[in-house]
Amino acid sequence: MKKILIIEDDEAIRMGLNYYLKQEDFSTIESSTAKDALTYLKKDLEIVLCLLDVNLPDMNGFSLFKEIRTFSNVPIIFLTADDLETSIVMGLDMGADDYITKPFKARELVSRIRNVLRRTENKNESSVIEYGGVTLDTKQAKVLKDGKDVMLTALEYKIILTFFLNPKVVFTRDKILSNIWDVDEEYVNDNTLTVYIKRIREKIEEDPSNPKIIKTVRGIGYQLGDFYD
Repeated sequence: MKKILIIEDDEAIRMGLNYYLKQEDFSTIESSTAKDALTYLKKDLEIVLCLLDVNLPDMNGFSLFKEIRTFSNVPIIFLTADDLETSIVMGLDMGADDYITKPFKARELVSRIRNVLRRTENKNESSVIEYGGVTLDTKQAKVLKDGKDVMLTALEYKIILTFFLNPKVVFTRDKILSNIWDVDEEYVNDNTLTVYIKRIREKIEEDPSNPKIIKTVRGIGYQLGDFYD
């Protein structure tokens, strides 16, 4: 069952959405705040789509969307009582996958969800990402260097996956730590992150002392390749 995160502070609407989606063979997670939603998204990699209310008690939905996009490309459909064209355009211009105003019919919402998921699945048919002689196959969770298998731990794989899935994002150390926090319940702090980055570079870089794939952005963090330059 495909898992959907419902980010909505109105309990009645959350309950209704939860009921409708389960009737359509989706599983759901409910969140009434932006804080909880971020926690779920960082820990649960099985979430395939978010329904995001624009008006939340602790953060504007548009601001939460931007925060989510710093670490995840999960499809997002905005839910709002505001049917003003400016709000709809703002949401779509930010990169939202769809926008639906309240009140909405359950069948229409489910149809919109299925359409977004189809588009996303078609777009992600290719599971292979390549950069600098390194090939990452997300379906098989494998990494190859010049065609040869690279042996990585679960944490090392998740770190390199973070970069390859977000090639234009400069990650602070805190962002990387929050993204890998739950793997094998292994504790990683700022000092051990440096060790993991060093190990990954030793396995994938031609010259680990002068990295070209996972590069240091001075004063900020790390990024894939030369996109920052």
